[in-house]
Amino acid sequence: MLNKIGFYTLTDERAKNANSVSSMMRCEMILTNKCNFHCPYCRGLSGNANRVLSRNEIMQGLGFWIEDGLKNVRFSGGEPLLHKNLVEAVKFCADSGVERIAVSSNGSLPTKKYDILLDAGVNDFSISLDACCSADGDIMAGVAGKWEKVIENIKYLSTKTYVSVGIVVTNENIEHVCDTILFAHSLGVADIRVIPAAQFTRQNTKSLENIPEDVLNAHPILKYRVNRALLGHSVRGISKTDAHRCYLVLDDSVIAGDNHYPCVIYMRETGAPIGEVGANMRMERSIWSTVHNSYEDAICRNNCLDVCIDYNNAYELYHKRGKNEQSKN
Repeated sequence: MLNKIGFYTLTDERAKNANSVSSMMRCEMILTNKCNFHCPYCRGLSGNANRVLSRNEIMQGLGFWIEDGLKNVRFSGGEPLLHKNLVEAVKFCADSGVERIAVSSNGSLPTKKYDILLDAGVNDFSISLDACCSADGDIMAGVAGKWEKVIENIKYLSTKTYVSVGIVVTNENIEHVCDTILFAHSLGVADIRVIPAAQFTRQNTKSLENIPEDVLNAHPILKYRVNRALLGHSVRGISKTDAHRCYLVLDDSVIAGDNHYPCVIYMRETGAPIGEVGANMRMERSIWSTVHNSYEDAICRNNCLDVCIDYNNAYELYHKRGKNEQSKN
């Protein structure tokens, strides 16, 4: 079920066992609002999240998560490689036994900076790739002359560790999305994530059905999303029949500024934080999961991703089944 989607943190085992005291499965830290790109679709950060975390804030936030058995962490921004304490944060996580250490980057920095992160413990890079040629790449990045370096780094890093590329689909590049997918595949990446800023369905991307089966089979996340699009399903949005509670927040967390948020999307859509970073985060997240109706919240209802919806549905299914089995006994 969930295991076939391709997101290594979203598993059936996690859905069966997640609770307010289980190990923290995945956490993301927004290190900085600074970026050397000016992507036209990016709205940046807002409010208290729109700043650079200090070294002490980074280490304290990571410390709370690690105390709760953190398994997977992601550093993002802005461009996290512009933060002077990123390497130190990565080493801290690696030395503390965090299994997967991911960095989201635009891929444009000198290759030696990525090598330093590999040596420090990063084993997952997510890099933006919104075009299949330099001219369009410059437009989507909002700066000129970086596309070739991004491609060089994607190729190089794909030989070293797990690399996924994120293709943000907008009205400006939607006609070429399949070409970009095939180009990304040729670079040797592990997976390809289609991120919709525009509608990504069979109606406006009919060429999706022409993506070769071997390409889809090589990239589980891509296959999941393309197959859904060809069936007419949206990438975003909670329906009346889906779970109306978010259970991901039980063992997942996002820190931006001095607050923790339900998820990255909620934070970027200017949703209110759950609370302040501190020792009570886990309890606050558990309460939020219990009392917050995601379907009644316009941010969740309109923007929640398909994979998160599938996870929450699976969580309810497994836990309802478990309660039924207990009642029979």
